Amino acid sequence: MSRPTGRVLTLLELLQSGGTRTVAELAERLGVEGRTVRRYVGHLLDLDVPVESVRGRYGGYRLAPGYRLPPLMLSDDEALAVLLGLIAGRRTGLTTELTASETASAKIRRVLPRHTAGRLDALLESLAFTDRPGDLDTPDAAVLLTLADAVRHRRPVSIRYTDRAGQGSERTLHAYGIVAHSGRWYVTGQDARIGEDRTFRLDRITDARALPGSFEAPAGPDPAQRMLSGFATAEYRHEVTLRIQGTVDQIRAHLPAGVAHLEEHEPAADQDRTGERWLRVELRVERLDWLPAVLASLDRPFVIERPNELLDLVVALAERLASRARAHHA
Repeated sequence: MSRPTGRVLTLLELLQSGGTRTVAELAERLGVEGRTVRRYVGHLLDLDVPVESVRGRYGGYRLAPGYRLPPLMLSDDEALAVLLGLIAGRRTGLTTELTASETASAKIRRVLPRHTAGRLDALLESLAFTDRPGDLDTPDAAVLLTLADAVRHRRPVSIRYTDRAGQGSERTLHAYGIVAHSGRWYVTGQDARIGEDRTFRLDRITDARALPGSFEAPAGPDPAQRMLSGFATAEYRHEVTLRIQGTVDQIRAHLPAGVAHLEEHEPAADQDRTGERWLRVELRVERLDWLPAVLASLDRPFVIERPNELLDLVVALAERLASRARAHHA
């Protein structure tokens, strides 16, 4: 638990003990300055904790009469599931508000029995992630909830969106579903103005407002499949076409559905006993420089149909690797 979060919860415990606590008293107990106490009180108010300000010589802060934190009734397995979900969501960017995730985790840990908290601490200390947390693009919670309501009730929604080029626009969206993918949130649906399916990053939506009316959801792929198909066919700077000999699983391990589209290049009857056959792979990318290394790691026979720039990059990589290998054995 971060120190500010812990102090906010300590402040709540002090106020729950009853009576009015002066700012000076709270500051001394928390080891902070008076203005920091007032900021912590603001955090509690943001969490809908009814903290009242008492004016006068003996004024300070107190909780509204009758307010108590509800008892938390979680088994060890339930507490583990909730905490791991919060931690994983924070580390992978799938938490809409990082502060809310931290305070929720801290609240649960505060009320757990000591033996349960100790076991969970041991697990968290031994847990490692292969990725490093960075600046996550988390969506606005109000936008997320508005879109979720629009999906459930099939209502059009007006959104203000800023694209990757920094251009802002206002659109009417028939939202089919919300998808979490690779550490980001997306909404997929039909852009009503142009009548075509589109996928929008939620962190780029600055406002969402429900509109009157309703729409019928189309039959066919679910929202996640629609989004991945859209990613694979989006317009980018380079259009790449390859033929790769191998199984679908071998190719998908390096070029997933959100990146590339696969189709048979030869009839399935021509495949060998391992299920390997020539597959056509199509993808659209902004840059080509990462593809040679992917093709090398795939370690399968391949033919580059287009563009020629990719062939040049692959040849250059092969020459560098061969040169370094010769230098090592010289």
